[in-house]
Amino acid sequence: MKIVFMGTPDYAVKTLEALVNAGHEVAAVFAQPDKPVGRKHILTAPPVKQCAEGLNIPVYQPNTLRDGESAELLRQIAPDAIVVVAYGKLLPKEILEIPKYGCVNGHASLLPKYRGASPIQWCIVCGEKQTGVTTMLMDEGMDTGDILKTVTVDIGEDETAEELFERLSDISASLMTETLDGLEKGIIKPVKQPETGVSYAPIIKKEMALIDFSKTAEEIRNAVRGYYSWPCAYFFLQGRRIKVISAFVAEACREAPGTVIKSSEELVIACGGNTSVRLEIIQPEGSKPMTAAQFLCGNAVEKGISVDNSNG
Repeated sequence: MKIVFMGTPDYAVKTLEALVNAGHEVAAVFAQPDKPVGRKHILTAPPVKQCAEGLNIPVYQPNTLRDGESAELLRQIAPDAIVVVAYGKLLPKEILEIPKYGCVNGHASLLPKYRGASPIQWCIVCGEKQTGVTTMLMDEGMDTGDILKTVTVDIGEDETAEELFERLSDISASLMTETLDGLEKGIIKPVKQPETGVSYAPIIKKEMALIDFSKTAEEIRNAVRGYYSWPCAYFFLQGRRIKVISAFVAEACREAPGTVIKSSEELVIACGGNTSVRLEIIQPEGSKPMTAAQFLCGNAVEKGISVDNSNG
């Protein structure tokens, strides 16, 4: 097929590479504009653009798809299909109608669950045991199009969002090539999404990762896994911001949520529902990641104090 690929982050790179390796003619790539990165705000190309340039594929980075210019360009390219993976923009109707086989999206959830920008993080934060990848024919809604193919996977008990990103990016790449093959052969029948079971995965913001110790230890552990490696779950202890890299459910307790119940060799904090959480790997503000035991060696934390999240 002659394809235009639309994607932006690391997650989408493997699908682009898979399409090229499968023999498809990728005539153009659309990605989000370059953005400032790091403390020095160095203007940096997104991963998909970097990959496309390495493959000598023309790259376009429009600020909008709704001014008619992108639609006209796509009509000139005349792709058989437009493949979209984590692009970050909704496609207007005039673009959706251009390709023969439609605009095919690879979405990292089992639709209609977790429609939206951050399905991988939210499925872990919400304690899901399974997730997957769905390919669908795009319409004007947000992840509301007809389903083409799905793959379901179990989420590992200790798996983080970063690890799940890596796994699903491989699955997404192979599923997309299978989907395009099936569309070309006419053996895939689109199926409408059910109207029940719909949920959403909004864009993750840093403040969402502030730990709420009134929640249960299991919910907090899920948040730690789901927000790793960005923005990283955090709380404030003695006025200092502490990121939590890994945590585990500890023993039952009766102390008020947010109370430090162990601070000798291990750091355990009371949570809601008479539960407690043991912080394993943490990163104090201005420091590198360390075990809680290492932190406690150089930082006295009095048992019985409450963590102070007012700074959040």
